[in-house]
Amino acid sequence: MDLDVFVAAHQAEWHRLETLSGRRRLTGEESDELITLYQRATSHLAQVQAAAPHPGLEGRLTALVVRGRNAVAGARNSSWRDAARYFTVSFPAALYRARRWWLSIGLLFFLSTALVAWWIGTHPEVRDALIPPEELHNLTKPGGEYEAYYTDHPSANFAAKVWTNNAWVAAYCLICAVVLGLPVILILISNMINLAAGIGLMASAGRLPLFLGLLIPHGLLELTAVFVAAGLSLRLGWTVIDPGPRTRTVALAEEGRAVIGSVIGLTAVLLVTGIIEGFVSGSALPTWLRVGMGLAVEALFLVYALVLGKRAAARGELGDVEAADRTDHQPMAA
Repeated sequence: MDLDVFVAAHQAEWHRLETLSGRRRLTGEESDELITLYQRATSHLAQVQAAAPHPGLEGRLTALVVRGRNAVAGARNSSWRDAARYFTVSFPAALYRARRWWLSIGLLFFLSTALVAWWIGTHPEVRDALIPPEELHNLTKPGGEYEAYYTDHPSANFAAKVWTNNAWVAAYCLICAVVLGLPVILILISNMINLAAGIGLMASAGRLPLFLGLLIPHGLLELTAVFVAAGLSLRLGWTVIDPGPRTRTVALAEEGRAVIGSVIGLTAVLLVTGIIEGFVSGSALPTWLRVGMGLAVEALFLVYALVLGKRAAARGELGDVEAADRTDHQPMAA
């Protein structure tokens, strides 16, 4: 291919495409012309790449094709509308569609925690094997380590530290989807054992109401966020095994985008729990008020996920990005 001849032959078409793609309003004839020129420019770019690669000409044609595509399809610009849609449609839809996973995980977690906590709290030999009596006293006494954890740090710094740590745990759970989500099970077991030990030890010292008063305000929603991250991760891992009526590639793309997008929503949820843990859990507020706040935010989240999410899912939402931002794929037989 003689590039000089090629450029001379099509220069006028490219200039016309550049002109039309820069206009705000087009007549019907100009719109048809724009589409035709865009298609030709795409073909020209492919010819250059295949027959006579030239960085300068390829760059020019690539920019022209992108500009033409934006003019034909309409450029997508992020806006507050996108953020509003994410939090009112995409994220709750993803939560609802994965509800069986994270609700089941939560139920098993709390049942296991209660069983292990009872075992630790009612068997002195188990407590002695976990921790020497003198250390147990330091942990559970008034002003001890369990209580001091929530009260001995500046609220703002503590909230930021807790938020960062919890957001990382949730993100790690989601990342585990690349290995079928299996490491998530170890994370859940580790968290269950730590929580059960705290409940069992404080119960054996007669200080369980204090411990729950410190834990419930932030802990219910915090644990729920971890259950959601674990459920989404395991669900995506299961999609590798059983993609359903979709092809495995399409299923993984759709579910993967929903999981990645959920990082933003879970980070926002954990920001709320971090603020509560930093400013409410260890505060001088009455225990009933602190516990009530924890129950209230948990109830609001469940309504958000199961009611708002159900409405979004009923409209066919998957928790995926908008249709205009998805890549095309071939239709599939049901």
